[in-house]
Amino acid sequence: MPRRFRTAAAHYLQGRPPYAAGLFLRIARTCGLDRDHRVMDLGCGPGQIAVALAPFAGEVVGIDPEPEMLAVAAEAAARAGVWVAWQQGSSYDLGPQLGAFRLVTMGRSFHWMDRMETLRRLDGMLDPGGAVVLIHDDHPKVPDNRWVKPYRELLERYSEDDVGRQIRKSPDWLNHTAVLLGSPFSRLEEVAVIERRRIPADSLIDRALSMSSVMSGTIGDRVEALIAEIEGLTAEYEADGTLGEVVTSTALIARRPESD
Repeated sequence: MPRRFRTAAAHYLQGRPPYAAGLFLRIARTCGLDRDHRVMDLGCGPGQIAVALAPFAGEVVGIDPEPEMLAVAAEAAARAGVWVAWQQGSSYDLGPQLGAFRLVTMGRSFHWMDRMETLRRLDGMLDPGGAVVLIHDDHPKVPDNRWVKPYRELLERYSEDDVGRQIRKSPDWLNHTAVLLGSPFSRLEEVAVIERRRIPADSLIDRALSMSSVMSGTIGDRVEALIAEIEGLTAEYEADGTLGEVVTSTALIARRPESD
């Protein structure tokens, strides 16, 4: 996985929809997070989660295998005026040398890992009462999101050869909920926040180029054709250069059974 996201890093913060700010307060309250606690953001990418949780914890550690992502994350933390300990590494580096944590978060990263092995290692690192939190976003079927389906279909056409994507679409692929239910963290709870936004229409180009399945390092010289098709699609839906977007940001909070 290292270097897979090298060409995506510059596009990530500009293109990916930010998680709803209100979600992180909900996570902190639900998990009893305070300034005495440590948080790890595993597979932190450009640091969206780590930066957002920094005000609620005593220390946040962001871990990612891609140096360019960590550089983008460090810049984001500086702009936000928060301190995060950034570290190059991956789920394969998890162990007692990193210390104990109250919370371990993962955003768009868990599917890249050996999920059961990662959870097994985290069981030895999380405080009693600690939690694994998987954060994701989705688009509800509302009029503002009428562009989402054709946009996804366009990206699917350009990512048909991506092996990782094919594996995750296989009927044999267990979703994250099923994996968690078979892990030490089988007590599950969800919290979610829905936000309505307007986004620059051309941000959908950055969004596409931030995805490993269609970024320039993956599809090569087809990237210009992809950009042209995205521009044609957004022209059908944009108004004054912007698009409406409604995003549901969800945290799946996984704890050990209460009897433990």
